[in-house]
Amino acid sequence: MEIWINPACSKCRSALTLLDAEGAGYTVRRYLDDVPTRDEVRDVLDRLGLEPWDITRTGEPAAAELGIEEWARDAGSRERWIAALAGRPELIQRPIITADDGTAVVGRSEEAVRDALSRGGRAAGPPTA
Repeated sequence: MEIWINPACSKCRSALTLLDAEGAGYTVRRYLDDVPTRDEVRDVLDRLGLEPWDITRTGEPAAAELGIEEWARDAGSRERWIAALAGRPELIQRPIITADDGTAVVGRSEEAVRDALSRGGRAAGPPTA
C-alpha cells in the first residue's frame, strides 16, 4: 500500500494512525514534495474509478487562481484537469491510499481507510517514508 499525504492535514494523520494501529504495511508519499506525474495521476484515477474533478480540492487558492470552477467536466477537458493536478499537487484530495489489489480510496474517513485495509495491506512490514 501507498498513502499520498500532506503531513499538515488532520485527515492524513488520522489515516496514518489507523493504518499503524492495524499493523498495515505501507509507504508514505508526501505528494507535495514528491509530485505525481500526469501518468501517476491517471493511474490513481483509474484505480479510484473517478474523474480528476472528483479529487480536486476546488476550495484551494490555486483552484481560484486557475479558474477551475469554470472548467468543463467532460472527457474533452479531462487532460486539462490532470495537468492541473500534476502541476499544482495541492489541488489533489488527500489522503489517497492505493491498495494492494490494484484499487485505491480517498481515505478521508475511518470507513474508507478500513476499506483500503480490507483490500490488502495488513502486516506487510513497517511503514517506510
